[in-house]
Amino acid sequence: MNATINRHIRLMDTTLRDGEQTQGVSFSANEKLNIARALLQSLRVDRIEVASACVSEGERLAVAQICGWAEAEGLLEQVEVLGFVDNRRSVDWISSAGGRVINLLCKGSEKHCREQLGKTLNTHLEDIRRTVDYARGQGLRVNMYLEDWSNGFRNSKDYVFDLMTGTADLGISHYLLPDTLGLLTPAEVHKSLHEMLTSFPEAEFDFHPHNDYGLATANVLAAVEAGVNTIHCTINCLGERAGNASLAEVAVALKDKLDVTLSVDESHIAVVSGMVENFSGKRIAANTPIVGADVFTQTAGIHADGDLKGDLYTTMLSPERFARKRTYALGKMSGKASLINNLKELGIQLSEEEQARVLDRIVKLGDSKHIITSEDLPFIIADVMESGDFHHVSLLNCYINTGFNVESTASIRVELEGTEYQGSGSGNGGFDAFMDAITPIVEQVKFSMPSLIDYQVHIPRGGQTNALTECIITWESPERDFKTRGVDSNQVLAAVKATLRMINLLMHSG
Repeated sequence: MNATINRHIRLMDTTLRDGEQTQGVSFSANEKLNIARALLQSLRVDRIEVASACVSEGERLAVAQICGWAEAEGLLEQVEVLGFVDNRRSVDWISSAGGRVINLLCKGSEKHCREQLGKTLNTHLEDIRRTVDYARGQGLRVNMYLEDWSNGFRNSKDYVFDLMTGTADLGISHYLLPDTLGLLTPAEVHKSLHEMLTSFPEAEFDFHPHNDYGLATANVLAAVEAGVNTIHCTINCLGERAGNASLAEVAVALKDKLDVTLSVDESHIAVVSGMVENFSGKRIAANTPIVGADVFTQTAGIHADGDLKGDLYTTMLSPERFARKRTYALGKMSGKASLINNLKELGIQLSEEEQARVLDRIVKLGDSKHIITSEDLPFIIADVMESGDFHHVSLLNCYINTGFNVESTASIRVELEGTEYQGSGSGNGGFDAFMDAITPIVEQVKFSMPSLIDYQVHIPRGGQTNALTECIITWESPERDFKTRGVDSNQVLAAVKATLRMINLLMHSG
């Protein structure tokens, strides 16, 4: 029988402390507060570690904001701060910020104690006792990190055991066991933690993995199978070097592979991941498990065909589980089923002959390395079928003037619903000037421009100065945000074409 079934596993997210040690990542106080709120209230993790004590006055004020909010929400006991064996300094810093839990960083390996601190274990224990006694006297709950525990257990097990025995009477709530350098294999994790749990049955252990060998999630499974009930992780695998264990991977793997229960609300994983991605400036790969942009996209036509005929390529990792949606990529590997799935999503019906012609065009575009989105389909269809259904507005002439230290201007002539219009505009750049010119024209037919929420420009790798430019614009819509693409050797005209596609698409669907 699986010993993990129905066990409740707690997650502590340390994005705001350990994750902020990622190269180039520094959250503002407001960003920290918003991430803390999202973690505890939306994602519903059990605990969060939000900072290291004594870093700066700005950091103390950020912790004070988080603690003030958490106390008002009845969540203060779930907010923790890393502190150091420095007698009163860290404790006073945390207390002044309103914190109530200190995660005391002690040396979990004899080598660290001897070479970094220049102390013996007995001297280190005296310092720990002094700091813990003071912290508890100030009303703080104390957890204790055994820094470099994995190396310490491997190279100086007696030291680790003596450290545990020497602190057994201090009232430590949790002993936090880090694989500080991400060295362990799953088998080593299981063996080491099983021995710790067996040797100290009264202690409560957390496992804090790092991902240097790409084994963090696998090591989490081994830790839970060994009997550990609390796991540390970060959003988007943030952390020093290769980062920490990914919360998304950990939560889903624990639930699906070990049948444990968790407090985490999976439907918010992708949203919180996106928030941290934006605030940190660290972009995640499109194929990142659970949260990547492409992980619920089927590319091969045979997969789309199997899904169409009976969900043959679906698993427990359904996009709906994470408040996401499955898509079917269009390109040179697309088959008829990929096209049908996209047509169904857009509410478009085509005959067998028309589908074949459209698919042939999609494959040719894919061979030329075009990126094809579902939003491109109506235009591909209109082009292939020589249909005017999606040509509500056509650009007849466009002259854009831009220069150094002068405002850009645009003069345009368009045909809109069979009537010719002229307009001009100005703005901060050529595209802004075009938007200033086109907006009052389309407003004459009661069309409201949607908000632009993202603008990307790409050229092929190794492209020359005359290369085609691809502009992808994301627009805001009440139903769902959508993208349109324009291609031209002129960057501004690529954006103009993407905008005209958006207007045609919305006019047709409206």
